[in-house]
Amino acid sequence: MIDQVAAAFDRQDYKTAAQLLKQLRQQSPDNVWVRLYIARLQEVSGKWEAATIAYRQLLQETTNPKVSAQAREGLQRIETEVKTQRQEAIAQATADPASAGVGFLVLEPIAAEAKAEAAQSFAQIMKLDAYMARMILPSRGWRLYRTGALGELGLYGQELQKANIPAFWVSLADIQKIRVFRVQYFQAASPQPTVLCKNETDQLGSLTFAWSEVANRVEGLLPIFEDVVDVGIRNKLTHREETQDYAQVVDLHLPQRNCILRFCDRAYQFQNGVVFDASQDGELSAIQATLRIRWNQLTDFLKERSTTMPIQSDFTPFAETALEHLDLVKDFPAHIDLFRKAPTHWDTAFQLYSGLVFERSL
Repeated sequence: MIDQVAAAFDRQDYKTAAQLLKQLRQQSPDNVWVRLYIARLQEVSGKWEAATIAYRQLLQETTNPKVSAQAREGLQRIETEVKTQRQEAIAQATADPASAGVGFLVLEPIAAEAKAEAAQSFAQIMKLDAYMARMILPSRGWRLYRTGALGELGLYGQELQKANIPAFWVSLADIQKIRVFRVQYFQAASPQPTVLCKNETDQLGSLTFAWSEVANRVEGLLPIFEDVVDVGIRNKLTHREETQDYAQVVDLHLPQRNCILRFCDRAYQFQNGVVFDASQDGELSAIQATLRIRWNQLTDFLKERSTTMPIQSDFTPFAETALEHLDLVKDFPAHIDLFRKAPTHWDTAFQLYSGLVFERSL
């Protein structure tokens, strides 16, 4: 009867093949040829996942060289077909002008107990080995996994979500539409807060808002680099870059106005506007009135006024995954006032992180 099944497959009479295999499965469920043709029937029916599992089990369990060869051919056919369909889907998605722009694919953290299963699915979708897939999937915070055409990233993101791997994708254009106002100082704290701020073109103006408008607070530390000279081997001077300090940045998101209010400890004018503590009013000595004290008083004020809003503070682990990708992104200003001897992607990474939080919470 196996010969009849083979003949049915040769003439693409899959209905007859299915009827014959139903009988054979009852009579000889462990027969490797029966199992092979059942896998082939699943393959031609578009049940690629089930067929893949069946082919792989045959390769692990059978010593019949002809069955093994056909199982390998089946796996190759499925892989080729999946790749072809994905390429067609990507071409169709990126043909849409709205999906052709640059986008970001972000992986969200996965619980430890779910990571092994998720890694298998991630490896299959992204064509990786299981060990590498497990290393890539984050356990804490977001990971920027890929930058590229938004349509392509959306297809990958949908496949990941179907496999219960939390991921999302956002376009660069959407993040660039968010207004960023760099706060110079608070002009008033009540009855409604008013800040003096600069827009993207350095124009100075004031903005009055309500605390109820603030949807998120995003915090981050930006490394400040300095050139260091060391005496190396044979007293040879070596130059290297080290992190000497960190600038602190806090963003308040106002989604109803599609804008971000950005506070930076190195740019805030503590000598102007609202007095938050005695160090600004001359009651503390100049030594005590440090930048850190003043910044802590300002952030305490922000926390007191925004106790119910979500706080996003996992910027550093995200930035460590984002830096290499940002080489591929052009025309993405950071909107951060820091004096630097050379540009760094850390500033852009914070702009991206805050923008992703903004878009994710809409």
